[in-house]
Amino acid sequence: MNALAATNRNFKLAARLLGLDSKLEKSLLIPFREIKVECTIPRDDGTLASYVGFRVQHDNARGPMKGGIRYHPEVEPDEVNALAQLMTWKTAVANIPYGGAKGGIGCDPGELSISELERLTRVFTQKIHDLIGIHTDIPAPDMGTGPQTMAWMLDEYSKFHGYSPAVVTGKPTDLGGSLGRDAATGRGVMFATEALLYEHGKAISGQKFVIQGFGNVGSWAAKLIHEKGGKIVAVSDVTGAIKNTEGIDIPSLLNHVKENKGVKGFHGGDSLDPESVLVEDCDVLIPAALGGVINRENANEIKAKFIIEAANHPTDPEADEILSKKGVVILPDIYANSGGVTVSYFEWVQNIQGFLWDEEKVNNELKTYMTKAFKDIKDMCQTHDCNLRMGAFTLGVNRVARATVMRGWEA
Repeated sequence: MNALAATNRNFKLAARLLGLDSKLEKSLLIPFREIKVECTIPRDDGTLASYVGFRVQHDNARGPMKGGIRYHPEVEPDEVNALAQLMTWKTAVANIPYGGAKGGIGCDPGELSISELERLTRVFTQKIHDLIGIHTDIPAPDMGTGPQTMAWMLDEYSKFHGYSPAVVTGKPTDLGGSLGRDAATGRGVMFATEALLYEHGKAISGQKFVIQGFGNVGSWAAKLIHEKGGKIVAVSDVTGAIKNTEGIDIPSLLNHVKENKGVKGFHGGDSLDPESVLVEDCDVLIPAALGGVINRENANEIKAKFIIEAANHPTDPEADEILSKKGVVILPDIYANSGGVTVSYFEWVQNIQGFLWDEEKVNNELKTYMTKAFKDIKDMCQTHDCNLRMGAFTLGVNRVARATVMRGWEA
C-alpha cells in the first residue's frame, strides 16, 4: 500500500471513530490547492534543462500551511499529496497553528552543481512566490534540501515582497534560523520515547535501542538517547550496519560518520546485514530512514517491544496489524517526528517577533509541546478505545474538523 492509500485509510478510520458526516469527511480530504510548475534553468555547460516542481497545499483551517520542499528524482504527485495531508494532521496533533503542505522538484540534487541548485531554487521560488507567504504557506527543508536552499528561497521571495525571514523555516541562524532547529526532530523523538516509556513505568536508561537510519534524525536521536543512558546496540544507514550487544560508543561513531560519510567500517562493533537490523534483539526500535521498511515480510520477526516511528510512514498497515497482535506498542510518525515542525513554528514566531530565543528556551518549549501532545493522544485513546496511531489521528482530524466547522467551511 503506498503512502497516500495508507494515509487516506488512517484518516477514514479516524473519521469513522469521530462520527464525522460524509460531506465534512470529503471536504477535509480534498487539497486546498495543487500547484505544478515547469522550472527551466541553464546548466553549467550552457544547455537548458527542465524540471517539474510541485506544491500541494492541503488545508489551512487552523492557520497557514506548512511543509517541506524535497529535491528527489521520484517526487511524484501522489506522494506529495500524502505528505501534505500528513502535515495537516501532524501540526494539529502538535497543536501548533498551521495546516499542511508539501512540495518538491523532480531532480537528482547529487547530479547538480551548487550554482545549478541555486538557479533551480530561485526559478521555483519565482513561479510560486505569490502562492506562499508568512501567513499563507511556509516552506521548510526536506530530503535533498537544507538551510542553504531556504536561504536562496528567502532571498528570491524577498525580491518580490521585501525582506521576509518568516516565509521559510530551517534557515541558517545568520538569516533568522532558530537555535536547536538542526537537532529538533531527533530531540523530539527522544522526548516522545521518554513519554512513552514513562507511561509503561520505564526510562530511557537501561533500555536497548536499535536505530535504522543514521542521517540527521537518527544520529541526533542516537546522541541524545545515549546521553540519557540508553544502550544503542545496532545502527544502520545507506552504507551498511553495525552492532555491538554491549552498546555502541555513539560519540566515536558520530566522529567516524563525519569523516567517512557513513557507519560502514566503524571498528566499535561488528558489521551486520542492513536488512536484518530491524529484527535485531532490542527493547525499542527506531526506524528513522525511508517509508515502508516494516512490512508483512519482516513484521513477525521484529523483537522490539516498542517502535518509535521517526521516519514518515515506516510501517505498512499489514505490519501494523501483525505487530498489534504481538502486543508491540507503536508510537506513530505524526506524533513521534513532529519535533522538527514544532521548532519550525518557534522559528516563525521568533522571526515575526524579531526576537531570538536562546537554545535552552527552544528545547524546554519543545519538551512542553511533546509531553502535552502525548497526554492529549492518550486521552483520545481512552475516549475511543483505540491504539496510539488512531489516538493521534483522531486527535489531529478532530482539531481540523472543529476549526473547519467553526469557520463555516463545511460543505
